[in-house]
Amino acid sequence: MEPPMEKKEAEQEEQLAHARKEDAPAAVATTAEEDGADSEENERRNRELKAGLHPLRRKLVLWYTRRTPGARSQSYEDNIKKIIDFSTVESFWVCYCHLARPSSLPSPTDLHLFKDGIRPLWEDPANQNGGKWIIRFKKAVSARFWEDLVLMLVGDQLDYSDDVCGVVLSVRFNEDILSVWNRNASDHQAVMTLRDSIKRHLKLPHSYLMEYKPHDASRRDNSSYRNTWLRG
Repeated sequence: MEPPMEKKEAEQEEQLAHARKEDAPAAVATTAEEDGADSEENERRNRELKAGLHPLRRKLVLWYTRRTPGARSQSYEDNIKKIIDFSTVESFWVCYCHLARPSSLPSPTDLHLFKDGIRPLWEDPANQNGGKWIIRFKKAVSARFWEDLVLMLVGDQLDYSDDVCGVVLSVRFNEDILSVWNRNASDHQAVMTLRDSIKRHLKLPHSYLMEYKPHDASRRDNSSYRNTWLRG
């Protein structure tokens, strides 16, 4: 008769093997999708280089959200409007030079600059397990920090850049809020390294507090910026 402990270990090993077998097709599919996306990006960059342009590492998409205060029936997803996409330094500057500055935007308004293929929604597959670093600014200084943050994303300057999904400017009545969205809220090292990278590149004064909130917490309390979990 097999000892109880050995029997239990054998059952656990069998369960793990079964789980690995079930997960294998999904893992293969994910890898194939990523390889396909990388191949498309390489082809895109090669075409732009041949055209004498300066390709970005990632194609980016600019989105706009304007919600009417008090209009409860509006769907957030329905309010998100795509403005433009760009994939070269040249097309970025054409877009950015015509972009309204934070001081001219009504409240509440959001500008989202995200990697192509990722929508600025908590429920998007690339975002659903992630979260965001949040920084609150006085309106007098938010435009400079927003520009620096945009250039960081366009220039692929942040540490753990593959984990970054996009950046958001949220114009509110008394303040402007910048946030950086990442893919994996449970990877503590990546989350904290991203925080330090943001602070360093923005040259953020010590008086500014950064807050982190996972998207699953936002889904539960239906809030982007309240009840943050981590501060630093």
